[in-house]
Amino acid sequence: MPDDLQLAINILINFLTAFLIVRFIYYTQKQSKKNIFMFLALNSVLFLIFNFLGNIELSFGVGFGLFAIFSVLRFRTDAIPSREMSYLFVLLALPMINFALLDNEKYSALAISYAFIFALLMILEKGWGFRYHETKSVLYEKIELIKPENRDSLIRDLQERTGLVISDVEISKINFMQDTAEIKISYEGSNGDNEDLQEVK
Repeated sequence: MPDDLQLAINILINFLTAFLIVRFIYYTQKQSKKNIFMFLALNSVLFLIFNFLGNIELSFGVGFGLFAIFSVLRFRTDAIPSREMSYLFVLLALPMINFALLDNEKYSALAISYAFIFALLMILEKGWGFRYHETKSVLYEKIELIKPENRDSLIRDLQERTGLVISDVEISKINFMQDTAEIKISYEGSNGDNEDLQEVK
């Protein structure tokens, strides 16, 4: 097979793998297009860089260097949620796996790697075998219910008004001028953190 045709096929395999992860695992859980451009663009360009370097050891050095750069950016820029950062690392590692195995024509190992990655991400996203508790901050106006002796009534009221299964409440702030309190509620939900301030009426 001509080298150019083989390169085109390898690029297509890499892109399709990344696309399937982003579209059918990442996107179905959050349905946000915010990071899709970053995921697919970095994955595709990194795979091209590996191929044009043409040396596995050199390519892996570049790959790990990029990991280090993004690790630094993780702490020096606006916080990227841990879920998105995890997907970014997976999609940056994918070109390294694809280049190494496609270059050596280890297709069975590639299929096993794909199966493992897809299964792992699906299990973690679906939360099979795990129970997750999310947190949310709400602005609450029934100031009399924030007393310790009214804790059970407070939880029942919040559950009725939010429809959430609340496991714990924490009073963050009290505003006696406006008779409101900021309450952090913990509730059973999907895997992920949700820190929103909203008013409960």
